[in-house]
Amino acid sequence: MAQVLLLDDNSAQLQLRELLFRRANIACCVSANAGDALDLLRSDLNEGTIGAVITDHLMPGMSGAEFVRQLRSFNPLIPVIVTSGLPDAHEEYKDLRVTFRLKPCDPDDLIALVMAALNPPGGRASIM
Repeated sequence: MAQVLLLDDNSAQLQLRELLFRRANIACCVSANAGDALDLLRSDLNEGTIGAVITDHLMPGMSGAEFVRQLRSFNPLIPVIVTSGLPDAHEEYKDLRVTFRLKPCDPDDLIALVMAALNPPGGRASIM
């Protein structure tokens, strides 16, 4: 099964989510920087080991929306889940094909979203 990439500039959030997914037997990798996450996703295109991304909305240097726009330029199909404490932030993701969740996110909901993204009906996750 592919793994989920967790992107958040908050190290405590990264650690908590990584622990959550590992306990649910979901492989994951983490990045605290959007630029590094994009590099990782570009290098993974042919291998397809990353099957979904969870990103925070507010990050220094590059917002979640800008991260997703750049990601969509080379991988338009990978499932992306965006989390934010700002209710109106979802408007910045119009036409970017993301799933948006307000913080705090229910852990069971995140696990279910990731499992559905990594195991879509009819086979493998859509990875370019």
